[in-house]
Amino acid sequence: MSGSKSPDRGLGFLLADCSRLLRRDFDRRVRDLGMTQAQWRALGRLSREEGINQTTLAERLEIKPITLTRLIDRMEAAGWIRRAADASDRRAIRLFLTARSKPILEELQKRADSTLAAVTAGISVTARRQLIATLEQLKLNLLAADKAAEEPGPEGEDDDVRQSAKAG
Repeated sequence: MSGSKSPDRGLGFLLADCSRLLRRDFDRRVRDLGMTQAQWRALGRLSREEGINQTTLAERLEIKPITLTRLIDRMEAAGWIRRAADASDRRAIRLFLTARSKPILEELQKRADSTLAAVTAGISVTARRQLIATLEQLKLNLLAADKAAEEPGPEGEDDDVRQSAKAG
């Protein structure tokens, strides 16, 4: 192998760094609203998946269910969301936005737009479209890998057995 690095060698680190820095920048921009990062992330996700159950929301936000429960308690007390029983599963709780959350979501969207304008400054529309297409393909590839990893092997073999068979 030559001394030059592969162009995609640091891709994972670069994506993680950009994601972390983008969240940090946005967090600074909304700090005056008195919201925590966890709260604006939860509100944002709920605005895209209203009626989601608490377990699924915790998975989407990559936090523990007990952590989400405390977060939801505070957001419900603030009047931003409401809980409702799931008609098909009495153990599940569905989450909905309230009228009080609409203005805050509009403000969050305005600030998200200004954040994206700042971070994409100097990048042409064509380059942004290509970046989005590339990231969408990465996401599809990752989702396909996730799905393949969840599928059981032949005759119920687990991953360790399949990996041992491949290695041997």
